[in-house]
Amino acid sequence: MGYDLSIHDVTIFDGTGAESYVASVTVNLGKIVSIGAPEKARCTIDGHGLALAPGFIDVHTHDDVALIATPDMRNKIRQGVTTVVTGLCGYSAAPFPKGKPPPQEYGILLRNNQDTFETFSDYLEAVEKARPALNWLPLVGHSTLRIAAMEDLNRTANDEEICTMSRLLRDAMEVGAAGLSTGLAYDMAVHAQEDEIVYLARNLQEFAGLHVTHIRDEADGLIDATMEALRIGRRANVGTVFSHHKTIGSQNWGATQESLEIIDNASSQQEIALDAYPYTFSSTSLTPARARRGGKVTITRSDPMPSAAGRDLDEIAKELGFTTDQAVEALMPAGALFHSMCEDDVCRVLSHPKCMIGSDGLPFDPVPHPRLTDSFPRVLGHYVRDHKVLTLPEAIRKMTSLPAQVFGLKSRGVIELGNAADLVLFDPSRIREGVSLSNFANGIEAVIVNGVGADKRSGQRLRSHRSSTVV
Repeated sequence: MGYDLSIHDVTIFDGTGAESYVASVTVNLGKIVSIGAPEKARCTIDGHGLALAPGFIDVHTHDDVALIATPDMRNKIRQGVTTVVTGLCGYSAAPFPKGKPPPQEYGILLRNNQDTFETFSDYLEAVEKARPALNWLPLVGHSTLRIAAMEDLNRTANDEEICTMSRLLRDAMEVGAAGLSTGLAYDMAVHAQEDEIVYLARNLQEFAGLHVTHIRDEADGLIDATMEALRIGRRANVGTVFSHHKTIGSQNWGATQESLEIIDNASSQQEIALDAYPYTFSSTSLTPARARRGGKVTITRSDPMPSAAGRDLDEIAKELGFTTDQAVEALMPAGALFHSMCEDDVCRVLSHPKCMIGSDGLPFDPVPHPRLTDSFPRVLGHYVRDHKVLTLPEAIRKMTSLPAQVFGLKSRGVIELGNAADLVLFDPSRIREGVSLSNFANGIEAVIVNGVGADKRSGQRLRSHRSSTVV
């Protein structure tokens, strides 16, 4: 009968950053069993003129609930993603106290108030029951732990509350969470002191877990916030991943030169990585303070004014006869796109050797940021082929072997014998982001997850196999 699948005469980018080569890749029972000469298989694909890479690993997502609500995961599969990391920026779907209404900013993560789970085990079971089309690795959100342990989030946690958070974190790590995420810029966590995070992060040592952080300030306080995150890593003796590293506000453009230099200097003493998305505008919940930072603001969702989605904030304010602050208050709870970054900073961060690619898309926004559906093709088209910010082997490394190494994803991220057959077949000359928010990227020819087509919904919950959190 032969093997399950063979892709013939394809240009292989193995994920390590090495130069490509032409060969055939054969898959059987979810594993890569042959690289070289063509083999007989039940299914064959002619790969001539196409590129084959390991499946892309999206290291920064808010797909916690999307894995259950939309298990075909079309937003990610169609751009070559075969694994997502969830639970970022301090938000996770569990452990969330039963019957407690989520804060407004939780709209980043949820479809509705019923999308939370009391225990991390409950959440894992719900995703596994949904049978998503791709692999997933969950983190625990620090803000979620605060919600579970505290009645009032607008203050510092006391010792008893920190102990409760610590217990819940350990419970989640024991059933398979890969680390702790923080979102210290958000209202739910802005009052958390450094000592609180250090105490919690020390629990990660036993599990070789990571601290993945949306730092306290990406605007005027970028440098202080960068140094705080590094201190937390050193004090807790855990690896640190900087989420969507950037600087916002025109007065701060160029500050990534200093922040990256600080990260480089610290990297000889502690384990550090970072991720970025390939756009000069961000997407998060709408607040007056964020709207005042300057730059165009486009509404992506609004509970009281759903028709505002896709519209410019200044136009809405003018139409209503409101000041900008008044318009924001009328729209909240809401989300928006904030055009407050510069291209030089984006290119600088994307080019950093420790930088991975993450989409950070919000799957339930009515008018989502294009990074939800286009981040990986945009890197390969816009930043590799069209503007040569990265070489193709290096860009693929940032999407595959680097995140697999950082997150401890054994037997993934590299095309080699015996590894899991997570693969993406694409046309380097044609791959590009979609032409509108409603269109998917062009140039992706096939996506294989655990040895079969992604439509078979063969995704698995992955476990981190990191052996150490120290350099």
